[in-house]
Amino acid sequence: MRILGIDPGYAIVGYGIVEYDGFRFDAVAYGAVTTPAKEKFPERLRMIYEDLSFLIKKYQPDHLAIEKLYFNTNTTTAIDVAQARGVILLCATENGIPIFEYTPLQVKQAITGYGRAEKHQVMEMIKSFLSLKAIPKPDDTADALALAVCHGHCTGNLVGKLNSEAKK
Repeated sequence: MRILGIDPGYAIVGYGIVEYDGFRFDAVAYGAVTTPAKEKFPERLRMIYEDLSFLIKKYQPDHLAIEKLYFNTNTTTAIDVAQARGVILLCATENGIPIFEYTPLQVKQAITGYGRAEKHQVMEMIKSFLSLKAIPKPDDTADALALAVCHGHCTGNLVGKLNSEAKK
């Protein structure tokens, strides 16, 4: 299964693509889609859509795992991130990719076994899971890889496959 993990944003959209066979993870590609602050917001959304479309066509993921939004302070930022997230979801939907959403707590639980783990612990585990030489930068990229690995743990193992088949 090829999973595209996305850490949504409008200045930086982290992405991580992993291959998971039910037993091990391999990093296929990872990085960040960035948009210049000087650009008008609608243009930034267009850039995100086009870059994500390119990644989807190039890597052909089977699933998209994205972070559920949770904001408790800056509502202006939350609204802008939500708009960028909407563009990401539209792009995945138009390309026929099933979307799965995870909270930060779910990701931490899946990666470290502890839902209140600190960010550096999650990043170290991602480095280890994927046999990377260094923690991916920017942090949004490591977060996107963590989302992809979380999704693999939640649905790609043999137990998850059996549960999915049982529901049919």
